[in-house]
Amino acid sequence: MAVRAGLFGMATCAALATVVVNGPSRAEPAPPHATAAPITPVVPGRALSFPRDHGAHPDYRTEWWYITGWLRGEDGVERGFQVTFFRVGTGLAADNPSRFAPRQLILAHAAVADPAHGRLRHAERSARALPPLAGASLEHTRAWIGNWSLAWRDGRYHAQVDDADFAFDLDFSPGGPPLLNGDQGYSRKAPQAGHASYYYSRPQMRTSGQLRLAGRTQRVEGHAWLDHEWSSTLMPPEARGWDWIGINLADGGSLMAFRMRDAEGRDLWAAATLVDAQGRTRTLPPDAVRFQPLRRWRSPRTGADYAVSWSLVLALPEGERRFRLEPLLDDQELDSRRSTGAVYWEGAVRLFDEDRDHTEAGRGYLEMTGYAERLRM
Repeated sequence: MAVRAGLFGMATCAALATVVVNGPSRAEPAPPHATAAPITPVVPGRALSFPRDHGAHPDYRTEWWYITGWLRGEDGVERGFQVTFFRVGTGLAADNPSRFAPRQLILAHAAVADPAHGRLRHAERSARALPPLAGASLEHTRAWIGNWSLAWRDGRYHAQVDDADFAFDLDFSPGGPPLLNGDQGYSRKAPQAGHASYYYSRPQMRTSGQLRLAGRTQRVEGHAWLDHEWSSTLMPPEARGWDWIGINLADGGSLMAFRMRDAEGRDLWAAATLVDAQGRTRTLPPDAVRFQPLRRWRSPRTGADYAVSWSLVLALPEGERRFRLEPLLDDQELDSRRSTGAVYWEGAVRLFDEDRDHTEAGRGYLEMTGYAERLRM
């Protein structure tokens, strides 16, 4: 059974998720059993421990397991895909013993970027955490809502999504151990140390399985990227949103980079993690990462204006490296106002090396938030 509205109701889930980030209105009376649950802050120096940290962290406010990648089908067409499971602590009902109390929400997004369709195919789910119908395991990666799931089993990840417009059933084999971003997994999001997350990635995951589009199911293969991140602060108050990439490089390395920006588009913070072909990892500070928009696209549905082509410059000790990002298709906007409340652009991109005859250097995903309105979740 697909839990589209969830046991708690999709509108209520979205409203509660908004309360989690923005706080309840002072004019609203507290509902019964609304005692606030304590929220654990993200602090430097906490060592990530596996496999425990592959699982859920309900003492922190927000968390997501996020897989993106490129697939090639039996028809020879290359497509992008993503699946994300969110866990959101509402901060409510800490003293309510009922298992039906809305202490945790589970939300999910899935999408396929199909050039023949011309725009992103996407779907969403939301539910109150209530096993066995929806939940997130503490022991290892396992999150689910009805027949949508992402789980670790037999040495690999497995994702299953089934919607009227598309479906996929995919396996992901990691290319190495978890890649810790920032300072050993402590990832700053702003000059203030309190705005941070615990964050690791699994790049270069070999991918295989089945994809259904327009009533046809076919075998697919490709490469994917997993991010797992948890925090108690979404972003600093002066931030409007972020721009992020996760790229599987053609030489076997990987590149994660992001910038947090204000309402005027100015950088508030930036960082990158670069792994070269020999497996050497570099963590780049804010002044070594520069995003610059090249070409823009305006959504005909929301009016949001996105930079779909970017220049990315990394200042390395041996000199600058210049790259260009180009989308698989321009219209990869995802409207999730029925679940997380956010409108954002999230799509498949190619990375070109501007210093090496503009050759294709990798493929991955670009995420841009806060262009329709300040990010709310």
